[in-house]
Amino acid sequence: APAAAPEKEWGETAEITVREALRDAMAAELRRDPDVFLIGEEVAQYQGAYKVSQGLLDEFGEKRVIDTPITEHGFTGMAVGAAFTGLKPIVEFMTMNFAMQAIDQIINSAAKTRYMSGGQVSCPIVFRGPNGAASRVGAQHSQCYASWYGHVPGLKVVAPWSSADAKGLLRAAIRDPNPVVVLENEILYGHKFPCPVDEDFILPIGRAKIERAGSDVTIVAFSIMVGTALEAAAILAEQGIEAEVINLRTIRPLDTATIVESVKKTSRLVCVEEGWPFAGIGAEVSMQVIEHAFDYLDAPPARVAGADVPMPFAANLEKLALPNPAWVVDAVRKLV
Repeated sequence: APAAAPEKEWGETAEITVREALRDAMAAELRRDPDVFLIGEEVAQYQGAYKVSQGLLDEFGEKRVIDTPITEHGFTGMAVGAAFTGLKPIVEFMTMNFAMQAIDQIINSAAKTRYMSGGQVSCPIVFRGPNGAASRVGAQHSQCYASWYGHVPGLKVVAPWSSADAKGLLRAAIRDPNPVVVLENEILYGHKFPCPVDEDFILPIGRAKIERAGSDVTIVAFSIMVGTALEAAAILAEQGIEAEVINLRTIRPLDTATIVESVKKTSRLVCVEEGWPFAGIGAEVSMQVIEHAFDYLDAPPARVAGADVPMPFAANLEKLALPNPAWVVDAVRKLV
C-alpha cells in the first residue's frame, strides 16, 4: 500500500495532561452534537473515577452525563440500544477489565449488528476507559485488552499515548458511525504533552505516527509503551544505533503501510507492548511485516511484551513483569 500523505500541521500547541485532553474532547463533541451523551459509574457527580469528566455534569446536565449503578452489562446494553436508535453514547468503564461484564453487549450486539443487518442498523458508540497495568492493582485490574478487541471485525480500536493522541482520537471516535474502543492508560492520565489548541483539532483513525526518525531499526509501540520505546531509542542513540519509533495510535484498522515503509528502510523490527506475548499485537504487526516486507528483513522480527503471567500484586514483582527500556535495548542489540 502507498504511504499516506503527511499529517496536517495544526499550529499552536499548549501543554495539557492526557486527562484534560480527554475531557476537552468530550466537552467539544457534547457541545457540537446534541445526540452525544456520557454514561458510566461515577462520571457525573463525582466528576469521573479518575476526574476525566470534570465539569461535564455542570455544563451539560444529568440528561447527558449519566451516573449508573455498578452494572456494566446493564448500562452498556442500554447504551448500545440508544446507539441503534441514532444517539451517540460514550460509555466509560472504570477500567477495561470491568468491560468483561459487558463483553456480550460490546461484541455480539455493538460490533456485529451493522453487518448482520445488511447496513440497516448502525451502532455509533464509544467504549472508553483505562486499559493495562496501573500501579499495584493486581491481576484483575491490570490486563491489556488491545489484542482482544483488535481481533473483532466491526470494532475500531484506538490506543492513545500523548495528549494530542487522546484528544484527536477520542473526537474521531465519537464522530465515527461504528463502535470504537478507546484504550486509555491510567498512569498517562497525569502526564503532560503539547496539544494543538485549534478548536477543530482531530486525528484520523487508522494512521500511525513516526515519533522519532531512524535508520537502523523500527520499534513499534502503542499507549504507554511509546514512552518506553522513546527512552530506549535515546539510550541506543548513545550507542550509535538510530531507532525509528512508531506510535501505532490505532490498533484496528492497523496502519500497516507506515510500518512496512519504515521496515523497508531499517530492515529490522521490534514490537513493544505491555500485554501478554501470545497472540498479541506484536505477533500481528510482525506477521504483517513478514507478509509485506519479508525480503527487506535482515533479522527475524522481535517482540518485547509483559511477562506471560497474571499481573503480580507485589510492587517488586509487578516491576519485573512489565517491559522497561532496558528490555527494548536488549532486544534491539540482538538484531543489530
